[in-house]
Amino acid sequence: MVSHNVPDRDRLATATDTSETLCRSLTLWNSLTIGFATVSPVAGLYAIIGVQTVVTGGGWFPALALCLIMQLLVATVYAELSSQIPIAGGAYKWARQLGGTTTGTYAGAIYVSSTIAMLTTTAYTGGVWLAIFFRSSSGTGMTLVIWGAVFLLVCTILNLVRVSVFKVLISLGVYAEIIGSFGVALLLFFFFRQHGFSELLAHLGTGTAPSQTAAFLAALAISGWAFIGFDACSTIAEETHEPKRMVPRAIFFSLCMVGSVVLFNSAALTLSFNRETLQQTSAVSDPVTPVIVANFGDWAESPFLAIVMIAFLACGSSMVQYTSRIVFSLAREGSMPAVLSRVTAAGAPRNAVLCTVLLATLGLLFGLNDEAVATVLAFGTGGLYAMFAMTTGVGLYTRLTGRWDPSLGQLKLGSWGLLINIAAFLWSLFEFINIAWPRPYATSPNAPWWQLWAVPLVLGSILTVTTLYILVGRNPSSVHPGKAEPL
Repeated sequence: MVSHNVPDRDRLATATDTSETLCRSLTLWNSLTIGFATVSPVAGLYAIIGVQTVVTGGGWFPALALCLIMQLLVATVYAELSSQIPIAGGAYKWARQLGGTTTGTYAGAIYVSSTIAMLTTTAYTGGVWLAIFFRSSSGTGMTLVIWGAVFLLVCTILNLVRVSVFKVLISLGVYAEIIGSFGVALLLFFFFRQHGFSELLAHLGTGTAPSQTAAFLAALAISGWAFIGFDACSTIAEETHEPKRMVPRAIFFSLCMVGSVVLFNSAALTLSFNRETLQQTSAVSDPVTPVIVANFGDWAESPFLAIVMIAFLACGSSMVQYTSRIVFSLAREGSMPAVLSRVTAAGAPRNAVLCTVLLATLGLLFGLNDEAVATVLAFGTGGLYAMFAMTTGVGLYTRLTGRWDPSLGQLKLGSWGLLINIAAFLWSLFEFINIAWPRPYATSPNAPWWQLWAVPLVLGSILTVTTLYILVGRNPSSVHPGKAEPL
């Protein structure tokens, strides 16, 4: 499964304990739809379009396109790794098997904390859409937290029902994404366009950013949120048929599909909306429904909101599955309580699902404070780009030192693989620093200093606690070998 000179003993283990073996029940289509729903054009674009316009003034479309191109390089490295090491936990397991136990421990801490922060962010935003759909006054504070908790409850139920029901929901979510985002964008583009194509490049630097350069870098940082989550396909590899062939395809094609939809949607919305309208939107407001109602009539509001709500629920449910498999993998390695590695008779990690949702629900409590919830939003993106940098960095180091031989995998890129790996690592490192960089003009005017430094502070705290765990708290004799997926 990995190169013969990879030192990690985990590569020799097999999943003989059926209580820790996941059920292989997902096809390529299932894996692809889960990846698509996790990235989610609706959740990705609708959450950032307002803040993009406020900070940059406009003209952020090129930054969005550049971010997608560079993320495709990262996805290619993930596809290459998954074609050789298709196992639950994805990037966490790759870091452990290629870089050693200590590297894996750091990767696991970063991965699970950032994905839970991302799930919390999705629940917070998804709760807003639930409130809008049910005609509730979403407001702020406790109301949004309650709606976010309701959102997570629905996602939990969908993860604990029969696999066939979950598959249907995710497929419906993908169809809703296509209708609710791409379909609406088509109508806006062809029938309600108000501006010429030059609008896509106009106004950059006329927002809160002090210059065009600052605006473009901020646009790149904000765009990062729209293209995360494709790695969900790798964390569910143990549940996918023929994973060495199917998972790499699912990773790459899910991001390609989502990226195409996001780019077209962003162009259609920019050309169809007034800048003033976009500047009044944010992650806790609805930028699209008023335009839909104005152009199609009041009858279109409820169907459109239902479509968007289904898309968000599919996204949230996929994120619960995605994150719970990382928790499951960590528990199977002994880095989290062993009870979280147990699965039901149907082969589902129920305890890991419940733990994931509980942690995300606790994260929602930050929503009681506007400044604190912004910290969660920032870390969810920054933490995942730190993970992208770590994964591509470990891949590059072990490739150059001969500890990993990519030619043994199903996906063979030859000399291109090294060039793509170098570019993906440099991009991931740059984008992580770019996201983490303190920008007073991208936050509220009275934001405290710790909000500006949210990503490095939170990540530094996680790394400090992990280091203490490695040096003091971990008992090596209690850590049992990891179990590679049965081939």
